[in-house]
Amino acid sequence: MAASHSPSPCIFCQIARSATSTRLLHQVPPLSLSLNFASGELENSNFSFRVLVLQDDKVVAFQDIKPAAFRHYLVIPVEHIPTVKNLQRRPEDYSLVSHMLDVGKMLLQRDAPQSKEHRFGFHQPPFNSVDHLHLHCLGLPFTPSLFSLEKRNTCFSYRLWKCLCSWKAIKYKSFGPFGFIEAEKLLEKIKPEQPCNL
Repeated sequence: MAASHSPSPCIFCQIARSATSTRLLHQVPPLSLSLNFASGELENSNFSFRVLVLQDDKVVAFQDIKPAAFRHYLVIPVEHIPTVKNLQRRPEDYSLVSHMLDVGKMLLQRDAPQSKEHRFGFHQPPFNSVDHLHLHCLGLPFTPSLFSLEKRNTCFSYRLWKCLCSWKAIKYKSFGPFGFIEAEKLLEKIKPEQPCNL
């Protein structure tokens, strides 16, 4: 793992160190949304502020600032690791990703047990948004963006909602060597090789 010990402008490093400039991300309001199937409208039932979800000596977990699903958390390593491309077939890398996945599963089992599906994975370069390894933990269904919710009185329709949710379904689906890689597939890829016993 490539550690960076110098001060970093990386927003996720700041979150991991609990820097004050990251408070905004710690206070992202989770949207509680429900779909009215009769009208095809999404209803925003409430806003409630949540803080840092979980932290231990290896990882920090918090809500995504732009949630793509009913529940959308990020689990990041405390140590700065740029992307999945920096992980190798080493026990410490395998252990870290496995721990990140365990934390993500625990959070979604706790906070979204009613979700129809849980999805866990990483965006690969060049499609990652932040150069700090982060596991997306999604409790489906997908949701449209806050912008589209604000505009729903004038231009929001069920078709637009389906289109936005379809894009998110594609964005968080595995398509080979680029884009999104499921956490289990990454674990297979970086699993340390067992020494041959002859």
